[in-house]
Amino acid sequence: MVAVKDLNDRSREILRHVVETYLETGDPVGSRFLSRHLPLSLSAASIRNVMSDLEALGLLFSPHTSAGRVPTEAGLRMFVDGLLEIGDLSEDERRSIERQVAGQHKSVEDVLGEATKMLSGLAHAAGFVLAPKYDAALKHLEFVPVDRERALVVIVTEGGEVENRVIEVPKGLPPSALVEATNYLNARLRGKTFEEAKAILASEMETQRAELNEITARIVSSGLASWSGSKTTQTDDPLSKSLIVHGRSRLLEDVHAMEDLERVRLLFDDLENKRDLVQLLGLAQQADGVRIFIGSENKLFSLSGSSLVVSPYMDKQQHVVGVLGVIGPTRLNYARVIPMVDFTAKLVGRLIN
Repeated sequence: MVAVKDLNDRSREILRHVVETYLETGDPVGSRFLSRHLPLSLSAASIRNVMSDLEALGLLFSPHTSAGRVPTEAGLRMFVDGLLEIGDLSEDERRSIERQVAGQHKSVEDVLGEATKMLSGLAHAAGFVLAPKYDAALKHLEFVPVDRERALVVIVTEGGEVENRVIEVPKGLPPSALVEATNYLNARLRGKTFEEAKAILASEMETQRAELNEITARIVSSGLASWSGSKTTQTDDPLSKSLIVHGRSRLLEDVHAMEDLERVRLLFDDLENKRDLVQLLGLAQQADGVRIFIGSENKLFSLSGSSLVVSPYMDKQQHVVGVLGVIGPTRLNYARVIPMVDFTAKLVGRLIN
């Protein structure tokens, strides 16, 4: 694949102006327009020759005969990686974002919701966040036998939430083991989060193994893991995280033609497919900073021709706990959106801590 360093100065300058003009207007860019706006003194014929070379390299294409050129996904990728001049947010913009997202007595969910709304408004795209399901304190837990191999776990949190899950139990498990597990958990772990409960159990099972026989220990561990998402079960499951999306309607604000409307419809269909999107964003969690996905670079958006600008946010220990960003047409204002997403991710990480 051709790289920026493989292009001469003239080709780089023309590619830059084609992409920047396209991102601003959404229209094909012609040689006459460029001859009037380029800092280089070039005739329209010379510019057409360079644009033909860039088209042969797969960086530009002509949507209609003699209609000018627009960048391909490869051209957008080259621009983003090698030609884009990323600015920075002004102090006023930073303070505005902080005021909207932060605030006293806001829950984690409120902070994340405000962040997605803010990103949607400023980027004129859909804002989203992929967040972990935060642990709630346990009020009551009960194991109810369903059949010989399954049991229903009824979980009540101190916030009043009730969750039911069916878990597999060892064959031949006596009903007394489920009663013992229920009594054990409620007596020792009320008011604790499930992460705290697992830590307490790990310690007690080492120091007080005689208090529980082996089979009861297995059911206690299974019951906790099935709900809280331990490393042996749901941590690697993307659906153990929640997805928040705001601003889908903003994707309709800049529709120029029927084909754009169809592209946005495909995008909405993509957003409905939660599993694929969450898996994609899970990959983005592995990045150290802002990451950009353009069009068919990923399976999920191969049809809709859309871009994501995403960044992970971290906890106090610098562990990635979630991802936020924006999704919109490939002609996003990358120079503005990238620092916005980066700052918001760092702000959210600071606030949730």
